[in-house]
Amino acid sequence: MSQLKEEAVMVGAFSTFSCNIDGQANNAFNEAFENFVGVKYSPVAVSQQVVAGMNFRFFCNSKMVTPFSVNGSAMVSIYKPLNGNAHIVSIQNID
Repeated sequence: MSQLKEEAVMVGAFSTFSCNIDGQANNAFNEAFENFVGVKYSPVAVSQQVVAGMNFRFFCNSKMVTPFSVNGSAMVSIYKPLNGNAHIVSIQNID
């Protein structure tokens, strides 16, 4: 007998983080960072929340684009409206 594994998600709540970053999340990330300079963010995991559009939280590796900079990590929040471009809501460095 096989059982289906279901994830219980409350409406309006963020999903659990997943290392499987799908096309929709990847597109929103790339769109939001299209003209961003100074720091390179590489997404490692994503959590999503359905609203009037989609909220994404990305756990990212970060590195300033200057010589001899150190690696870091950050939580990047992005909002993708139903119509329009995705944009960065916040970037929080993680120590």
